[in-house]
Amino acid sequence: MGTISSSVAVVIPCYRVRKSILPLLSRIPASVSAIYVVDDCCPENSGQYVKDNIADPRVTVLFNAQNMGVGGAVMAGYRAAIDDGMDVLVKMDGDGQMDPELLPAFVTPILQGEADYTKGNRFFDTETMHSMPAMRMIGNIGLSFLTKMSSGYWNLFDPTNGYTAIHANVAAVLPLGKISQRYFFESDILFRLNTIRAVVMDIPMYAKYEDEESNLAIRQQLSVFLAGNIRNTLKRIYYNYFIRNFNFASIELVSGLLMVAFGITFGSDAWLRSYRDASFASAGTVMLAAMPIIIGFQLLLGFFNFDANNIPVSPLHKRLYADARRLTRSKNRERPATENSQDTSA
Repeated sequence: MGTISSSVAVVIPCYRVRKSILPLLSRIPASVSAIYVVDDCCPENSGQYVKDNIADPRVTVLFNAQNMGVGGAVMAGYRAAIDDGMDVLVKMDGDGQMDPELLPAFVTPILQGEADYTKGNRFFDTETMHSMPAMRMIGNIGLSFLTKMSSGYWNLFDPTNGYTAIHANVAAVLPLGKISQRYFFESDILFRLNTIRAVVMDIPMYAKYEDEESNLAIRQQLSVFLAGNIRNTLKRIYYNYFIRNFNFASIELVSGLLMVAFGITFGSDAWLRSYRDASFASAGTVMLAAMPIIIGFQLLLGFFNFDANNIPVSPLHKRLYADARRLTRSKNRERPATENSQDTSA
């Protein structure tokens, strides 16, 4: 697979992983230059346990002042790695499910300029899917479809897979403070990546389940995932097709929704009047209700076909040099405070 860059960092959020964290750290390749262990107010004091038992100079233990959830812990690790000048940030869970030997598969596409973000896909090999618990498999299938809609990455699967890697320059332009801090983190970051047109790649991998215990309460989080994906779907469509761009797909969406709404409203009213008067609707009335629905549905299919093919293909981290906003931000930071106050008073 090739060698890993000397500026690759591993971020490990820690919560109730005391029994698995040390074996995991011992298996991380020597070619990784930095490891950030983020103790998210772990009741088992995993962070202090690492500090007391690991002498690896690559390991930095961070402590969140309050429990932020897996997303909040990862964001803390990302910020530290970015500040330290790392190039690629790999996120692994501390429960031992993710094999450190797979690191090159996640990092290489980013280093070769093929992707901005890579994530694992445990569904690629159907022959080995039997190792995944049935409830997780069913849940992932449903969540995958919802996340396809909310993120716009229709080519991806297994959105809750936590084995990921991201280019540091891309992570730096993400609104880290707005990304979901809890279990919706993996799905939400895909939505954020699409809004900045980052290239995301699935990495086929085997699922590994032993005696680890998940902290995810599926029933409690179901409504969170459903509401979050619906919200992100609406926001993504609004951002991508009406704010940052307006094209024929935008017209298809608006026209399709209006025609379907008119057909359903007119048809429902005509049916109620016919039922009330005990009469049959004329052929013209039926056609006037049916045709807008049929045409509108075809327009909506056209929109979704465009959306499914509107997947980013040019890696963002190779195009950031052309982002003029960086120059504006730089000038604003260099402007003296007195000048800012004078401008305001004027």
